[in-house]
Amino acid sequence: MKLKKQVTVCGGAIFCVAVFSLYLMLDRVQHDPARRQNGGGNFPRSQISVLQNRIEQLEQLLEENHQIISHIKDSVLELTDTGAVSPSGQLPFRSANGSWVLPFDGRPTFLSVKPQDCQFAQGRRGQTDLQMLDVYSLLKFDNVDGGVWKQGFEITYEPGEWDNDPLQVFVVPHSHNDPGWIKTFDKYYTDQTQHIFNNMLVKLTEDPRRKFIWSEISFFAKWWESADMHKQEAMRKLILGGQLEMVTGGWVMSDEANVHYFAMIDQLIEGHQWLEKNVGVTPRSGWAVDPFGHSATMPYLLKRANLTSMLIQRVHYSIKKHFASSRSLEFMWRQAWDQKSSTDIFCHMMPFYSYDVPHTCGPDPKICCQFDFKRLPGGRVNCPWKVPPRAVVEANVAERAHLLLDQYRKKSKLFRSKVVLVPLGDDFRYDKALEWDQQYLNYQRLFDYMNSHPEMHVQAQFGTLTDYFTAVYKANNVPQGARPPDYPVLSGDFFAYADREDHYWSGYYTSRPFYKSMDRVLESHLRGAEILFSLAVAHARHTGMEGRYPTSDYTLLTDARRAVALFQHHDAITGTAKENVVIDYGNRLLHSLQGLKRVIINAAHFLVMKNKDVYRFYQTEPFLETDDRRATQDSLPQRTLIELDQSGPRYLVLFNPVEQDRLCVVTVLVNSARVRVLTEDGQTLPVQLSAQWSSASQMSAEASFMVRLPALGLAVFHLYDSADTPMTLRSETLLRLSGRGQTAHAVDPLPLRSQTADPQPFYIATHIRRKDDPQELKVQIQFVTYGTRSSKDKSGAYLFLPDGKAKVSYQKEPPVVRVVEGPLFSEVVSLYQHFQQTICIHNVPGVDGLSLDVTTMVDIREQSNKELAMRLVTDIQSDDTFYTDLNGFQMQPRRRLLKLPLQANFYPMPSQAYIQDSQHRLTLHSAQALGATSLESGQLEVILDRRLMQDDNRGLGQGLKDNKKTANRFRLLLESRSTGNKGGTGFPSLLSHLTSATLNHEVLALPVLPKKRGIPPLHTFAPLTGALPCDFHVINLRSIQHQQDTHSPSPYTALILHRKGLDCGLETPNPGFNCTTTEGQLGLSSLFRNLDLQLLQPVSLSLMYSSPPMANDSSVSLEPMEISAFRLKLR
Repeated sequence: MKLKKQVTVCGGAIFCVAVFSLYLMLDRVQHDPARRQNGGGNFPRSQISVLQNRIEQLEQLLEENHQIISHIKDSVLELTDTGAVSPSGQLPFRSANGSWVLPFDGRPTFLSVKPQDCQFAQGRRGQTDLQMLDVYSLLKFDNVDGGVWKQGFEITYEPGEWDNDPLQVFVVPHSHNDPGWIKTFDKYYTDQTQHIFNNMLVKLTEDPRRKFIWSEISFFAKWWESADMHKQEAMRKLILGGQLEMVTGGWVMSDEANVHYFAMIDQLIEGHQWLEKNVGVTPRSGWAVDPFGHSATMPYLLKRANLTSMLIQRVHYSIKKHFASSRSLEFMWRQAWDQKSSTDIFCHMMPFYSYDVPHTCGPDPKICCQFDFKRLPGGRVNCPWKVPPRAVVEANVAERAHLLLDQYRKKSKLFRSKVVLVPLGDDFRYDKALEWDQQYLNYQRLFDYMNSHPEMHVQAQFGTLTDYFTAVYKANNVPQGARPPDYPVLSGDFFAYADREDHYWSGYYTSRPFYKSMDRVLESHLRGAEILFSLAVAHARHTGMEGRYPTSDYTLLTDARRAVALFQHHDAITGTAKENVVIDYGNRLLHSLQGLKRVIINAAHFLVMKNKDVYRFYQTEPFLETDDRRATQDSLPQRTLIELDQSGPRYLVLFNPVEQDRLCVVTVLVNSARVRVLTEDGQTLPVQLSAQWSSASQMSAEASFMVRLPALGLAVFHLYDSADTPMTLRSETLLRLSGRGQTAHAVDPLPLRSQTADPQPFYIATHIRRKDDPQELKVQIQFVTYGTRSSKDKSGAYLFLPDGKAKVSYQKEPPVVRVVEGPLFSEVVSLYQHFQQTICIHNVPGVDGLSLDVTTMVDIREQSNKELAMRLVTDIQSDDTFYTDLNGFQMQPRRRLLKLPLQANFYPMPSQAYIQDSQHRLTLHSAQALGATSLESGQLEVILDRRLMQDDNRGLGQGLKDNKKTANRFRLLLESRSTGNKGGTGFPSLLSHLTSATLNHEVLALPVLPKKRGIPPLHTFAPLTGALPCDFHVINLRSIQHQQDTHSPSPYTALILHRKGLDCGLETPNPGFNCTTTEGQLGLSSLFRNLDLQLLQPVSLSLMYSSPPMANDSSVSLEPMEISAFRLKLR
């Protein structure tokens, strides 16, 4: 009661001061002599300027008054806070068992998942002819010598097989251009790629029968921008005329192991949007000859982008042989979770070792190499089989044609139709005019001979990839993209890849983890910047302020889209490029990250302004600071220090990039150990003050506080340097030192105790149990190292060739261990020689408090030929089965096979892996792509970093010696199973999906920069009118480019939604926000607060194909696992 009285009295005082101040101002104006002279109201001209001055004085006085009142308000808040009232009216306290009980906003939250939304994961999957898990179980992987086709078998045929149905041959010239590998993207373009395009224009125009395919739009766009209008028009004519085909049409030919589906989609959109705007063409066929293994996510995305067919190449040689022997190299690739056939896409698997000419015309490379006319004697490239090509002339054309036809026929025996595809190209081919002549003229002579001799029963020609697929569909009498009769249906993926012997390409799943981590940080920033920019521009249009908003930020978005897209290339995110190329990628990523932070800051500035009329944008005076900074492309981020002083509050804007409300702990770096945090409406939050450790034993201060943030929104907080209150709580720190003269230095008044460690080996062993679950699960975290073989074949950037089982990493000295305990979080930090591990638990109701936060800081620069792994050892009865994700999109069951070498049992883990039994599931969520496995029942293992001193003979010519200090971030989630079913195709639980989202999309803390004239009133920005169904994920809200002005956004925005598949058989605790599912229904018309929806149009995934617009008040409907895209017009 006493407190309420004080507040009332102070409130009254503020009101009195305000009224009295205004009275004085009016009084001053009324007693102004200039005004008294003209009481009649007609001002002489000479007095107008005096009046203007008086008005300006009045404005200034009002501004001063506003600041006086805000200071009084702050004083009142300080007064009310002596009682320290939290949002729930309680103080933090410690319970009898020593654990902290925190005041919480107490807002009731509920969880309501409809039973229908659980049926999908429980339902029977559609049956497929080829399930890759079963194929793996079936194969011997015995690598028998197959003769001329070393990894295959002898192919025979009857001479009359084509008498009634001639063989159709499509020779498809191509040039595989890596956007960075041995050289940087720009160097490749300057040295080779630009010449390929320039020669292409001349040489394809010479003969309309000549064809070519091109894949990487990043290079094509660079050429186009420097070409004159005549060249552009000539190139457009070749494309629209069908001589040059754009295949896949992505910005790059993306990796498929380490990439996240957000970036896979984004690089596809970037390429397709560029093609649509500049050329007016839509890709129809996918071409992926060089990614090191193939993910099931890619066929799904290509299908949803309206491609009809696709081709893959790098598949384990034993699988190729098996599929060839059953003529299953062409199949309908279906998603494992698809109960019908809506995800089917026709796929062609190339049968032989490589995509180069010796391995594409047929099974015998010695013969095929003789038909690679770039290798004619006198050139720089020759045939390793010692039989060179010969130019085709009148005297030898018959013999040459019959020799080549024999290879074509043998290759066609591996397929079900009498149409054969023969790619003709290699890396960076056709960069010289001479090669165009050598290949095209010699092949045309061969085709002319074959086609003019009916007894050969062959029709041979140059073709594009789509020419080939069209002929296959026609031969089978089915429409484009439809399943030909008796062609098999396949589900599953093609990891891990081996090209020969036991050379498994499972090393690149982890190679250069620093950049794999940086990539994901950039992706989260790109998504956040896209969403905030789209919302800010829509709100600016809605309020008629479009001219005042910096829409030129769209250029920064485009640059970042292209930098992220470039890094998805299969030699970039994979960590398999030369060191100088890696630096080039790193600089591009850093530059884009800085640009995205600017976009986010500018959008947040506009959106949090309470009164948009006072909004002013100054390019040189940012309103907000960034949350952190990176000094160089290979350094870790340093958090921004918020400097508090006695003059008043510092304002902090928090951005939540997740599409659900979020209850979480936010930590900021401050210059004071006396911090008070208030919400926008003046309520005090509990603050945990902790040490910020600059080294193992040196510290300054950081403040942590619990916040509730709106979905995709921005919230404002006030930070004060002020005297202690009962809501300011200090962490207690215990430092366990190894002895050797180490001492600890504390920051007054943060308490620190230290003790000397005993010399016993130190393990991190923990018993995990949820509060409401009596069962404990034992989890031990071990660190183990792999060496590499002593034979000539050693591990490198691509290959993982260990020297046997991993050895437990023992330390000479016991680690320094730091235990931090407090009301909001507690953590244990163990500092070893080459790494440090932090395990943190948050005392927060909801998602953040239901898993362990695990960070490993790795620095193995002093090691040699070592790979460091983190191994979780548990008592879960998982047997030989574990699950890893594909591209953050779907889970793939894995089986540990003893018939395969150790390195073959490693798989990509872009975002999570789990093991389970009938009672528990343990999921390791990851914020970066790494390689993972389960080598024993109850174990999960992840490779953290690799340092290798030699090349592995796959063309790179370097080892991995440019390691960085790298922070690998994880969340460890233990769930109890409520139903005994372990499931077939795995799905994460709802809690698991939410955990992954919060790990990958951290809250951004943006301090408002102090202003001399004071900070205008700010308010929370909550863009959504209500909660999205919690099985929906907003992949992106992407401003679409303007058709004329590439530097500005159009009035349209692409909304890309994913409905997650849920395993409801795991107990779902309260997530801390209102969580409901709606059987896939979502109303978009009223989703965005204070914005009008003027267009709602379903589009294909890359926005190229449009369906008729829907009524603006329609609901959209998504099936589980489906991704849908819509073109919106918001204003």
